[in-house]
Amino acid sequence: MAIESPISSSGGVGPRTCDEKDAKALEFIQEMTKNADSVQEKVLAEILSRNAKTEYLERYKLDGATDRNNFKSKIPVITYEDLQPEIQRIANGDRSAILSAHPISEFLTSSGTSAGERKLMPTIQEELDRRQLLYSLLMPVMNLYVPGLDKGKGLYFLFVKSETKTPGGLLARPVLTSYYKSDHFKTRPYDPYMVYTSPNEAILCPDSFQSMYAQMLCGLYHQKEVLRVGAVFASGLLRAIRFLQLHWEQLAKDISTGTLNPKVIDPSIRQCLSQLLKPNPQLATFISTECSGGQWEGIIPRIWPNTKYLDVIVTGAMAQYIPTLDYYSGGLPLACTMYASSECYFGLNLKPMCKPSEVSYTIMPNMAYFEFLPHHRSFSATDSSSPPAPPPLVDLADVEVGKEYELVITTYAGLCRYRVGDILRVTGFHNSAPQFHFVRRKNVLLSIDSDKTDEAELQNAVENASQLLEELETSVVEYTSYADTNSIPGHYVIYWELLVKDPITKHPGDYVLTQCCLAMEECLNSVYRQCRVADNSIGPLEIRIVKSGTFEELMDYAISRGASINQYKVPRCVNFTPIMELLDSRVVSSHFSPTCPHWTPNRPN
Repeated sequence: MAIESPISSSGGVGPRTCDEKDAKALEFIQEMTKNADSVQEKVLAEILSRNAKTEYLERYKLDGATDRNNFKSKIPVITYEDLQPEIQRIANGDRSAILSAHPISEFLTSSGTSAGERKLMPTIQEELDRRQLLYSLLMPVMNLYVPGLDKGKGLYFLFVKSETKTPGGLLARPVLTSYYKSDHFKTRPYDPYMVYTSPNEAILCPDSFQSMYAQMLCGLYHQKEVLRVGAVFASGLLRAIRFLQLHWEQLAKDISTGTLNPKVIDPSIRQCLSQLLKPNPQLATFISTECSGGQWEGIIPRIWPNTKYLDVIVTGAMAQYIPTLDYYSGGLPLACTMYASSECYFGLNLKPMCKPSEVSYTIMPNMAYFEFLPHHRSFSATDSSSPPAPPPLVDLADVEVGKEYELVITTYAGLCRYRVGDILRVTGFHNSAPQFHFVRRKNVLLSIDSDKTDEAELQNAVENASQLLEELETSVVEYTSYADTNSIPGHYVIYWELLVKDPITKHPGDYVLTQCCLAMEECLNSVYRQCRVADNSIGPLEIRIVKSGTFEELMDYAISRGASINQYKVPRCVNFTPIMELLDSRVVSSHFSPTCPHWTPNRPN
């Protein structure tokens, strides 16, 4: 039975009716967001009540209080480094109630690509229920915008990593590996809106080649049934396309003969695919025809012609993949559906078909207790005074539109006033719950002198400079950076991997690429330009062009050292010697900024 949706799609796009199951989910979103502040108050009281006897809360003499005033006046705001001694004790086998009254079930690891070692985030069993709840809200929202998703399948490239154990015996693994290996995922009930082409056996295979091969093969067999294509991050989907470029001949052979590549040796995959593999010479010929000509533009809708959108994260650092995704997808819509991390699942995008630049996530107030530290950017090179005391934290319902904040969370698993490190900008409200645009991670990437260049600024500079390549039908498909201080003065080094549509007649030469160097410098902040122009403390920016496939090698190296293929993100700044050696061994040309960028003392940042 179709009923009117409590959440309407914008601009008249998509149906405004939904079935009873979807209506219940959408009504839950409405209930939570209409009463965001009272829900938050209840969540905090629940967390503090259940964890009242933990060592951590008793240390700060909360004495069983569950109100906000006592909580904020007694519990400090912390970072991971502050909590590391407690986390290490738990990892070493201490099972006392240190952070949580509920037993720590496992550790969820960070992606391993941030500065420093991977972090271990303690979690409890019931957090799986919370994550599953948020997942259950995604399709009811999407169904408002894209009808008929129950009539086909989703081709999603999902991966696990083999977990490790701490000295005390607890599992340590990425959050998505934890979810995919849970009964919530493996024994999920049938839902026509959540049918994947990839069988569980392929997703759960720890060998990345065998997993990818099996998932791609299944996706090709079901190519006419696929209605959406996705991965967790945009980079993961591009890796899948690269895999198709490298292995289409063997895949086509398997489809033509109904046999499986002997390199796929996982017994569960072979048994599972034996039911799928039937000789289909016509499909094999179609795939060979599409892939053999070397024309990869629009390959996704050519192979999977009924695809309605790509489901990938393209916010934050992933935004730089948008042009490449557009190239391979023929401009299909890009849907960003949810906002989550190893520490906590936060919220969802209520307008998932909006432009990537307009993506805002609505924080679901039942997931954790949220506070927000006002964030103010400053690039002043001359202010030598001591930094001011941090401003008081703001509650979820009290943030202000247009302002930026650092996210601070208190979770059921025992994190108290923990700084996640994400910078968010408030774009509006859905009912009384704020909506946020993900701005960046709070990490400075590059610094030579008094300059401080962050991820968002570097990405903006790359995007602006890459516009000079458009006339040559060339784009930057991947990049990273390095602050080279071996020379005096030091300078920024940017590694670019290019996608050149016509490498014979339109490959960019030295003049264009030196102008790209200058264009990047013109986009950087005034402190950087002052160091270049007035202080001579930074040398000309350098772009090093690397061979095609270099960043895939970089990812393989990171995975070999323990990074999760499912959560891997290219580091936007590198300083680890083996990585530097790998990148430099693949450089085909180097180009320097030909002159200084413009700078005057009163030019705005």
